[in-house]
Amino acid sequence: MRKHLTLTTILLAAICMACEPVAQDTPNKPDTPETPDKPDTPDTPDVPAKEGVDYVWDEDYLPEITMKFTLEEWNNLLDGFDRDNHIVDYFHADLTFKLGDEVTEIQDGGVRLKGNTSRRRPEGNQGQKHVANNTDWHHCHYSLNYRKFHKDSDHTVKGVRKMYLKWCKDDATYARELYCYDLFRRYGIWTAALDNYCRLWVHVEGDDKPAYLGVYQMIETVDDEYVKRHVKDGFENKNGNLWKCGHNGQYADLDGIDGDWGVDLNTGANYTYEYKGDEEDYEAAKEQFQDFLLKLQGKSDESFYAWITTVCDVEFLLKTYAVNVAVGMWDDLWANGNNYYLYFNSSDKLDYKVFFIPYDYDNTLGTSGLGMDSGRQDPYSWGNVGLLMKRLMKFPDFRKIYKAALLELCDPAKELFHTDASIARINAWHNRIKDHISNDTGEDMSLEDRPAGWSNHGEYRLLTPGSNNFFDVKMQAIRSMKD
Repeated sequence: MRKHLTLTTILLAAICMACEPVAQDTPNKPDTPETPDKPDTPDTPDVPAKEGVDYVWDEDYLPEITMKFTLEEWNNLLDGFDRDNHIVDYFHADLTFKLGDEVTEIQDGGVRLKGNTSRRRPEGNQGQKHVANNTDWHHCHYSLNYRKFHKDSDHTVKGVRKMYLKWCKDDATYARELYCYDLFRRYGIWTAALDNYCRLWVHVEGDDKPAYLGVYQMIETVDDEYVKRHVKDGFENKNGNLWKCGHNGQYADLDGIDGDWGVDLNTGANYTYEYKGDEEDYEAAKEQFQDFLLKLQGKSDESFYAWITTVCDVEFLLKTYAVNVAVGMWDDLWANGNNYYLYFNSSDKLDYKVFFIPYDYDNTLGTSGLGMDSGRQDPYSWGNVGLLMKRLMKFPDFRKIYKAALLELCDPAKELFHTDASIARINAWHNRIKDHISNDTGEDMSLEDRPAGWSNHGEYRLLTPGSNNFFDVKMQAIRSMKD
């Protein structure tokens, strides 16, 4: 059951019932400059009159989310993690989503733990049960599925079924991933997921009050609902094949068809190429994907050029990858065979368009790995494993599109990646969340301008211009590119 409670509306109604009508000749008329009328809108200013993702990811608001568990179910979650720290089971919880003055209550929604190397136990140590009112809380990632146990419209937040709640692991700046997704969208890359801050609580039965877990990122899930939402943007068809691609002992580098293939059956198994559709469609989808790979690998340069421009919007892909490289995303297709989705917009083996979907941007903006300096690395030679980008960079006209996109991102008049615009955006985000960082885990309790501690270039900064400012260094590398 879902309930909407508009607190401001209730208070206004109570005031109106308690007061006599104001006389027409009162000196304090509502339309005087001192007390102007509120605009005649369908909702109060404290509740956006929106639906779906436009409501949930409204950037003017800082949503508040509470997960409420019975003691038994929370202990079941802890026990499940102890049995398998990559458990994918959903656990029952009542979920509250507060936006402005409006509260949506979802009874019996689903919550599960998320993450790969970042997967953690949310409380205590191995084998421990919940300790009421003296809890050793930990930050961890969560996935919320409001409709997991009840497939009806009441179990959504204005139509949104799922969301990914991600703590800012290894990012004391609390801004890297949010910045990247925001930059994609500012540059017109509509395939990028939505991302916004939220505040998160967990309340276990028997505790005196909910535990405050702090500021999290609330990220859109890439799934069939995401595909449907983007049909009009460019997918054109919702009945295609969606794949999640990632490093799973083997590079997801699109080079070769042997490897770890599978369909997502929610069993916890991980695959290099993981199909996100129905099991009965898997073999046909795999055949389509592998035919794409064989052509990507086997065609001559001339034949490849003619073919790739028919199955892919190459200009859009290159502009997408320009953002990817500008923000220093090294844990990607091109450099590490990791962290992206592909969507084939048709089930036909030969007749389709394929779209690259960016994913997972916490290791960016100067947090570097693989021995790479992600600020100074030549953008034309970003990596050595991603076959698609390696082949595209052989063609002068494709290189020209790619370079032009990178330079456009650096144009100060565009206010995209340029240092001044970037610093202003991050400072504005910090002003929104700085009073909400302190939390009951005792972890990640301050905003600090530095990359992850394990980064091989710990000198980079985001908010101080100069020789170590990542934006300044990156723009210099881009502007030094040769034709």
